[in-house]
Amino acid sequence: MTGRFAPSPTGEMHLGNVLAALLSWLSARQQGGMWKLRIEDLDPQRSRQEYADRLMSDLEWLGLTWDGEVIYQSQRTDVYEQYLQQLHALTYPCTCTRNEILTAQAPHESDGRIVYPGTCRPKGAESQKSKVDSLITSVDRPAAIRLMVPDEMIEYEDRVYGHQSVNLATHCGDFILRRSDGVFAYQLAVVVDDAEMGVTEVVRGRDLLLSAAQQIYLYRLLGKDVPTYSHHPLLVNSRGQRLCKRDQSLAVGALRERYSAQDIIGRLAYAVRLIPAPEPVTPQQLLTYFSWSKIPNQDIMMDD
Repeated sequence: MTGRFAPSPTGEMHLGNVLAALLSWLSARQQGGMWKLRIEDLDPQRSRQEYADRLMSDLEWLGLTWDGEVIYQSQRTDVYEQYLQQLHALTYPCTCTRNEILTAQAPHESDGRIVYPGTCRPKGAESQKSKVDSLITSVDRPAAIRLMVPDEMIEYEDRVYGHQSVNLATHCGDFILRRSDGVFAYQLAVVVDDAEMGVTEVVRGRDLLLSAAQQIYLYRLLGKDVPTYSHHPLLVNSRGQRLCKRDQSLAVGALRERYSAQDIIGRLAYAVRLIPAPEPVTPQQLLTYFSWSKIPNQDIMMDD
């Protein structure tokens, strides 16, 4: 059994990140498995090594130690390209801008996700390869690469949220595997990395429930084993907004000045009902109390 934590080094780690790491670590360690760390630094404009170094320091301070070497996505672009080529027959170039998509399609859910209407999807017998080549070499309008999705249900069982059934055609449409600037998309990179790292269990926030369906589709296309999924409730502020890296007061760096690592772990463990009171505790001590059946499916308010 192998679990993992895969943060993006685009800012300081906050309590929501810590919760994902803690639950993943507990599940892996309780099963006697490995727990690996991957730095998702594909976007060169937003990722910084200083943030990666800081989050690794924070994880060690919290007692969430990992196995093996740290994997950096920025060092694996050649691997992603090889897998993209395997999917060539099911992909096509897309030159739509976000604004163009927005004018044709209203936001699908409260997080602003939109369903791609298939504007650039091939409809005739035109050679796909020649179309790809011509658009990719266009200086005026570089193309992203999208994956065609079927009009059928993708189903899976989540340990916290139960049975999930998603029709990718109506929930997101054909999704991007490589952006127009050449950066590989999250969906492709995470599937390739988890498969090659031997990850058998994915633990993360419930805002990525739809991503699981997209990734399961990719696993099947690539002939890879699908991991189990456990999505946990989100930590939200008093306004009901998901915690993010802009919530500086709940960043681990700021919290380290006021609390011990055991205080933080204990408060999070209490928030997800692993222990009856917010008492200081180490991750190792929590192994006795951990069970997915205790984790609530409602978001949790976490303010100062």
